[in-house]
Amino acid sequence: MAAHARVRAPRLEGRGGWINTGGSAPDLSGKIVLLDFWTFCCANCLHVLDELRELEAEFADVLVTVGVHSPKFAHEADHDALIAACERYGVHHPVLDDPDLATWKAFAVRAWPTLTVIDPAGYVAAQMSGEGHVHGLRALLHELVAQFDAKGALRRGDSPYVAPEPEPTELRFPGKLIALPGGGYLVSDTSHHSIVELAADAETVLRRFGSGERGLLDGGADKAEFNEPQGLLLLDEGTVLVADTVNHALRELDLATGDVRTAADTRERAQASPWDLAWDGERVVVAMAGIHQLWSYHPANGTLEPWAGTTNEGLVDGPVAEAWFSQPSGLARDERGRFWIADSESSALRYIDRADGAAVVKTVVGQGLFDFGLRDGAAEQALLQHPLGVTALPDGSIAVSDTYNGAVRRYNPADGQVTTLITGLKEPSDALVTAEGDLLVVESAAHRLTRVRLPEEALSVEATAYRTQRPATEVGPGELELEVVFEPPPGEKMDDRYGPSTYVKISSTPAQLLLDGPVAGVETAHTLRLNPEITEGVLHVAAKAASCDDGEFPACHLHQQDWGIPLRIVAGGPGRLPLILRG
Repeated sequence: MAAHARVRAPRLEGRGGWINTGGSAPDLSGKIVLLDFWTFCCANCLHVLDELRELEAEFADVLVTVGVHSPKFAHEADHDALIAACERYGVHHPVLDDPDLATWKAFAVRAWPTLTVIDPAGYVAAQMSGEGHVHGLRALLHELVAQFDAKGALRRGDSPYVAPEPEPTELRFPGKLIALPGGGYLVSDTSHHSIVELAADAETVLRRFGSGERGLLDGGADKAEFNEPQGLLLLDEGTVLVADTVNHALRELDLATGDVRTAADTRERAQASPWDLAWDGERVVVAMAGIHQLWSYHPANGTLEPWAGTTNEGLVDGPVAEAWFSQPSGLARDERGRFWIADSESSALRYIDRADGAAVVKTVVGQGLFDFGLRDGAAEQALLQHPLGVTALPDGSIAVSDTYNGAVRRYNPADGQVTTLITGLKEPSDALVTAEGDLLVVESAAHRLTRVRLPEEALSVEATAYRTQRPATEVGPGELELEVVFEPPPGEKMDDRYGPSTYVKISSTPAQLLLDGPVAGVETAHTLRLNPEITEGVLHVAAKAASCDDGEFPACHLHQQDWGIPLRIVAGGPGRLPLILRG
């Protein structure tokens, strides 16, 4: 939607009601409203939450951010799970629980995350998809403040945010876990922004590393700051590597002194969101959930570089440089040297095999970005729901922390079967095998570690299967005109000084959906020929656009977004599909 279109914003409606407001709908009259369409499984949505914090502080008396939670997974449609997620990720603004995607549909949203600005008169001022829009948003907000202040139509005052009552617990949404040589454990206390050493009972807190304040600060145990840390890896008996997720950094923790230092930082290169770590004997493998890749880190010289994945989001096997991942969030290495991956957004269990000297990605469980559930049986038919952890078991099988199913599942390579070990857990995110032969599970949403006996046989559970309730976009058969819409933010212009300022790549699942195959180029509009023999599929679109400040010494900005759009081809459907990168 262009800023000059003067489109009246639809009503904000969601069957789940309001969170962070005391239960009632907030008064938004006379305010600038920023709608953040998000879902809590999405790493890119979490990036935007972090990006918006500085704007919320800067424009606190005139701007109200409203999170419109539009769930992808069945678990995310649970109201209590959303309340927990708002606390987990430090969401300090009103949130509309929209489990039926009513407001999503009313605003014609097509991707997570999407931001929509509504002016104090109730009209849509701008809409944009993806990350990296803070600079443009700031310029637009200054423009709207000046415009509506001059009219006397801007209402200043406090935010309608109402903080929930804090619940004190030793751990708060713990993420990942490792065993220490002395018999205790180290756990990332994610929402307390710290690392905690526990005794052998997995309950008694011995030491805490980190002040508990959200930030990026090196120093001693009581002064260092983390930002939602996740993965942990013991490099040697005295040094632990930490995936400091929201800081997009790797940190080193000296267990003897408690000192923390930054080992590698990706903030200037990518919103990488390192989520888990594993060691292959030569290097650290890093699951970069935010950019759908695996990277390698060499502690000896501090180098950190991409290893597997193209940054495109999807479920594509093959050589590591060509494979697609979808928010890899859990890693484990088995005795055969294979790397197992919990690929969360495609609800997949995958591994990297180096047979014949070539590293190749293979999928064991998983059918795509929008298929998930709880189903045992043959691996090619089994279903998971947003798993975050994998654990190699002594018998060569793999335990999967099947997070949104609240279960631990087991894949046995010997017979290719998936079984369920236990259900009824609250968002398990990691596990390890103890010296006693138990499975110690990080039960993240229960704020504790839970011991599970590894049974002789798996539990028998009723099978369920889902598809994301996100509605398919109906298009007509034949040719489809696809256009990525981009307008530079106020005070900026397109940047063509070093080559084309736009790039668009289009592919599909199944690949046969596009008769002419994948498309890549600088044009933002493309004519796609759809296969008449295929009635449903997913269109994958990746777009980038560069813009620069209109001044003597301009700063330049990159805008980018990936869309995975379910399509349904129907007679009489529209022949045009606009995607708004920024408009």
